[in-house]
Amino acid sequence: MAEISLTRARTIIRHALAKGAEMGLRPLAVVVLDAGGHVKAFERQDGASPGRFAIAHGKAHGCIMLGLAGREQLARAEGPGVFMQAMNGFFDGKLVPVPGGVLVRDRRGAVIGAVGVTGDSSDNDATAALAGIAAAGLTGEA
Repeated sequence: MAEISLTRARTIIRHALAKGAEMGLRPLAVVVLDAGGHVKAFERQDGASPGRFAIAHGKAHGCIMLGLAGREQLARAEGPGVFMQAMNGFFDGKLVPVPGGVLVRDRRGAVIGAVGVTGDSSDNDATAALAGIAAAGLTGEA
């Protein structure tokens, strides 16, 4: 199985934070998970609240565990909601089904990880995540 390297995880974080600065976003937290849902790298900018790790992790964790990007999770949660409610119960309430959770794919299209960004609006968080993923030469699915 392909995996996301630590070098690429750090590149994703660096460029996601740079995109946030470029856009004038509030302080961000960025987590990169591998394909098994394990933390590969994490950073929380000065001024980001301490709870941001759990939120960023919940966004990325949902992507890996369900194989669904944050926007798709949100769409399912806004529908009848039964699926996402059940899944959040199944995963002990640790899923955050909103944009800012982004699947990471390699050149062949295989999922090799996920990124969770939090700190600003969910859409802005997703934009920062996608910038970081692209800078690492990978494809993001928001």
